[in-house]
Amino acid sequence: MFPWLAHGHIFPYLELAKRILIRKNFHIYFCSTAINFSLINQFIHKNSLDNSIELVQLHLQPSIELPPHYHTTKNLPSNLVFTLLEAFAQRKSSFLDIINNLKPDLVIFDVFQPWAAKLALSLNIPAVHFAAFGAATLSFCHHHYNSWDENFPFLELCLKDHEKKSVDALVEFLQANVFGEDRNYFVNFKLSSEIILLKTSRGFEEKYIDYISAVCQKRILTVGSLVTSVCENAEENNSEVMQWLGKKNQYSTLYISFGSEYFLSKAEIEEISKGLELCDVNFIWVIRFPIEEKAITIEETLPEGFLERVKNRGKVVTGWAPQANILAHHNTGAFISHCGWSSLNESIYFGVPVIGMPMKLSMFVDARMLVDVGACVEVKRDENEVYKGKHIAKVINEVILEKKGKGLRQRAQELSQKMRMEEELALDETAEQLWQLCLKNKG
Repeated sequence: MFPWLAHGHIFPYLELAKRILIRKNFHIYFCSTAINFSLINQFIHKNSLDNSIELVQLHLQPSIELPPHYHTTKNLPSNLVFTLLEAFAQRKSSFLDIINNLKPDLVIFDVFQPWAAKLALSLNIPAVHFAAFGAATLSFCHHHYNSWDENFPFLELCLKDHEKKSVDALVEFLQANVFGEDRNYFVNFKLSSEIILLKTSRGFEEKYIDYISAVCQKRILTVGSLVTSVCENAEENNSEVMQWLGKKNQYSTLYISFGSEYFLSKAEIEEISKGLELCDVNFIWVIRFPIEEKAITIEETLPEGFLERVKNRGKVVTGWAPQANILAHHNTGAFISHCGWSSLNESIYFGVPVIGMPMKLSMFVDARMLVDVGACVEVKRDENEVYKGKHIAKVINEVILEKKGKGLRQRAQELSQKMRMEEELALDETAEQLWQLCLKNKG
C-alpha cells in the first residue's frame, strides 16, 4: 500500500487495510516517509495489527527547503506543497528498489504516483488505484480536464471561475510534473488492474460513480466512508469537551473545524467570531496553527473579549479534539466544515448536517454535491472575500434554530443509514477482488 504523504490519504489507506485484514489473511507492506511512522504505528498498535502490517520507508532527498520534518503535508507551509510533490516524484528509483526487494503480489497506489503503478506493472505486479476522494470530484475533473463534451450532466457541480483556480493550478502542475507523457488526469484509471477503489458510498454518490465508470470504462468498487468508529477510551469520553457537550440540549451545539491541514487567517477567524456572536447557539470550535506559529496564543488570535462574551455557550479548543465522539453525540446539531472529503464522510456517517465553508480545490465540488443530496447548506461568499460573519450567522440560525434544520438532520440520518448498510458488503467484495488479483499474480 502506497498512499500520498497526507493524513487525509494515509488514514483511509490504514482503515482500508484494517478492514480487509478482518476478511482476508493478507500481509501488508505500508510505504511512507519516516516522519509519518509515529502516527501510523499508533494506529497499528491500537488495532493490534503488528503481525499483519509492516512499515517500509520511502527515502526522500532532504534539502534546505524540504528538511525531513516536511516530508509530510501535516504542518507543511502551503507554498511547499508542489515542492514536496516534485521531491516525491523523484524517488521512483527508491520505490523500484522496494518492490524489487519485497516482490509483493499487488500494489495499491494513490493519485500522485502513476509512476508507482508503471514500475509495478513493468515487473508483472498488478496495481490497483485507490482514490481517497469522491466520485463527484472525479466527475468534475473528467469533464473539465479530460473531456471535450460540453454536455456535463451535473450542473450542480459547476464552479465559478475563481473557485476553480486552485484546482486548475494543481492539475496544470500534475500534468507537467507527475502524469508524465500522458498529461492525463485519468492515467491512474488506465493503469489500474481490473478495478478502481473509491472512498465513497452509492448511498449519496451513485450517479457520479456510474458516470465515472462509464466514461473511464473501468469497474469501480466503493469501500464506504472508512470512518474510524467512536473511541471508547474512558479518558476521551470524560474529557472536558465531552463533559461540556453532555450538558447541552439535543441538537443545540455546533461543531466547527477546518481539518488538520487548513489554517484560518486572522481575517477568517474574526468573521467566524462575528458570526458566532450574531447568533445564540452553543459551539465547539477547533482552531489549529501552523507548526511555525506555536507561540501564538488563542487570546491573541480571537477578537478582544470574545472568549469572555461567549464563555457560557462556547468552547474553543486548540490542536486536537475527539471529532468522531463529538459528531456522534446527540447534542451536536451541525458541523461547520471546510468540506474536506474525510470530514464530509464523517459528518454524514454520524447523521450530522454540514454548514459548508469550502476553501480550495475539490472542497467546492464536494460541498455542492452534499447540498444537492439535501444534507448541507453552503455559506454565501463573494469573489476575493473571506466568508462574512453575517452570512455565517444566517446559515447557523437556519440549521440549528429554524425548521429547515430538522429536514437537513433527517436527510443526513437517512444517508447515514444507507452508508452503514452498504459498507460491509462493499468491503467484502473489495477484499475478495484484491485477494483474487493476488492469487492470479501468484499463479
